[in-house]
Amino acid sequence: MMDERDLAERLMAYDTSHPSGITTAVSFLKGWLESNAFQIEELEVAGLPVLVTSTAGDGPTLTFHGHIDVVPGKPGQFKPRVDGDALIGRGAYDMKAALAAMMCALRDLRDESGVTVRFVCVADEESESMGVRGTDVIVERGYGGDFAITGEPTNLHVGIEAKGVLALRLTVTGTAAHGSTPWLGDNAVLKAHDIFRRIEALEFARQSSKFFDRPSINLGRIQGGDAINKVPDTCVMDVDIRYVPGQSPDEIAETIAAFEDVAMEIVFEREPAHVAGDNPFVTALSESLAEVGVADARQVGRDGSSEATAFLAHGIPAVEFGPVGDGHHGPNEYVSLASLADYRRTLVAFARRVAAQGSQSHIRLA
Repeated sequence: MMDERDLAERLMAYDTSHPSGITTAVSFLKGWLESNAFQIEELEVAGLPVLVTSTAGDGPTLTFHGHIDVVPGKPGQFKPRVDGDALIGRGAYDMKAALAAMMCALRDLRDESGVTVRFVCVADEESESMGVRGTDVIVERGYGGDFAITGEPTNLHVGIEAKGVLALRLTVTGTAAHGSTPWLGDNAVLKAHDIFRRIEALEFARQSSKFFDRPSINLGRIQGGDAINKVPDTCVMDVDIRYVPGQSPDEIAETIAAFEDVAMEIVFEREPAHVAGDNPFVTALSESLAEVGVADARQVGRDGSSEATAFLAHGIPAVEFGPVGDGHHGPNEYVSLASLADYRRTLVAFARRVAAQGSQSHIRLA
């Protein structure tokens, strides 16, 4: 019987940064779930699959939510390897290992009668598209449950806040000239660099909140020029702004759109995530961490954005919660195998705690 490590390694071996790899990996997921006696409902959102299944218990419904897609990596990153406690490879931390542990916890809870555990796997969390998203669709169709855990990286802390996203495409215009006389032109690439520095110096970039000391501003992509001997008259850059709760993305966008010689397009937006730290489900999850021996867990905010917002927008409390690791989206991404086992045990303990409390109406009436 596959445990969370075995399953994580299998999932990491699929290059799910593109649709064909996603399709192959989802076929494996379906086979695994069906072999463990789960009935699957498969949806398609924007050409990508979404899997939904659940246990047959009564009581509150807990949704274990994750994504199978990853950002692109080099071929060697899709060959998982173990070094001591570290499982290394693309998707280890974000978030195939957590997905594997959720699946194993689902199997552990298959016969639990006092709670329903729903498992949802989407395939477009890493997408830049502003279109319809898998998580939004499943929540709108009633699969949100009473509480959701999305298994993004949190190092076994409970993520009750996440930054919002404002991803912008800025087209900067200049004036072309011969490369031998650059002083006769207006270099759009150099202007774009200056504009990015101006964005970093705006007032919002120095503001903070309870969990975040500042927003995050990243120049993710830049393209300009069409000949080495020509002063470029156009430069396009993609700027990824992660703003803190309480800030206005509209005000940030309006300020940047007012810059001279800049045309702005909003590529992607997502609201910040926030759930009350004293929510009964959040409390039960924290108590379950202590129960399995994770003594230093605390409530945190995450710099990355969160699909927990899809649940929160429909009044469903949701947190981010994942195992220990580091390096997501980087060359040395890894997850701690010991923490992965703790993660699975915590999910199981949490569901059973909710079942016990739900039978006394402590959770359902909150």
